[in-house]
Amino acid sequence: MPPSPSLIDLPDLRLDDACALLEHDARNGQPQANESPTDYLQRVINSLCELSLKDPLTGLGNRRHFHAALGRQIESVARSGESVLLLLLDIDHFKSINDTHGHLAGDQMLRAIGQCLERCVRPVDTVARFGGEEFAIILPNCRPLFGLSLAERIRQAVANLSVQVGPLLSIQATISIGGAYAPEWVRSTPELWIERADTQLYRAKSNGRNQACIDHPQELSVSAEEKGLLYSHLAADVTNPFESSPGNVTNRVNA
Repeated sequence: MPPSPSLIDLPDLRLDDACALLEHDARNGQPQANESPTDYLQRVINSLCELSLKDPLTGLGNRRHFHAALGRQIESVARSGESVLLLLLDIDHFKSINDTHGHLAGDQMLRAIGQCLERCVRPVDTVARFGGEEFAIILPNCRPLFGLSLAERIRQAVANLSVQVGPLLSIQATISIGGAYAPEWVRSTPELWIERADTQLYRAKSNGRNQACIDHPQELSVSAEEKGLLYSHLAADVTNPFESSPGNVTNRVNA
């Protein structure tokens, strides 16, 4: 039988490595005055969980955090039909920045663009580093009327950045943006939603880069897989209000 938590001796847990990971926050080094061992341990655990969801270079959410947020939005869209926009953003010709100015300059550019993206969005939005030179933004309650103008505002804000990478050297970069709205009233999957946004990102880059392409909701066709996801959910939910009028469900799926 495992020992009671109250009998655990903190030194036996060997928290040195965990605390070393949290050295950016001096409070996490040692228990504070009047802090119980349980409270201290909980604080360390909470801080480690938060750290596991952050990209170490930019401080943005990492891919794990992004996928969790995307899953939550998919559930919200399925329940409420809310308009949620996913943007994928890629730095144009990023390899040439690394090749010309070095990887430290590339890192500075990534940090600067990450900070710029955070300034462009609301607290409720999610900004994450998707991987490499690619970022992602999830924008809940973003009506289709504003999607393209918002993406253009973000694109222009990045284009206006001047990042100092040396005593007498500043560089600029542009981004390409692809966006897709989640199909309303459909319990889609992260993979299908990302694929749609990625298709638009490829379109933006193929058309010359430094531009935004958004898949408007009316242009979206619900895939066979998404229809299956929707109908299997309805079959399992005998209390669904659409069950007595299947025409309503069909209209929403085919819209």
